[in-house]
Amino acid sequence: MNWKKYIPTAIGAIAGAIVGYSYWYFWGCTNGCAITGSPVNNTLYFAFMGGLVPGLFKVEKSTAK
Repeated sequence: MNWKKYIPTAIGAIAGAIVGYSYWYFWGCTNGCAITGSPVNNTLYFAFMGGLVPGLFKVEKSTAK
């Protein structure tokens, strides 16, 4: 299995987790907010979103000539 193709997704997820925890730490909601009220929820949400970002920049190879 070729693991190199998952490196951008992993980097995006790690960066997203760092941003998510930082967001919760500095600006997070403390009054019952679903995502930003918990550091775990916020970190996982941002990690998931960060993992999706590299897929926006992939260039698909065309097989048609």
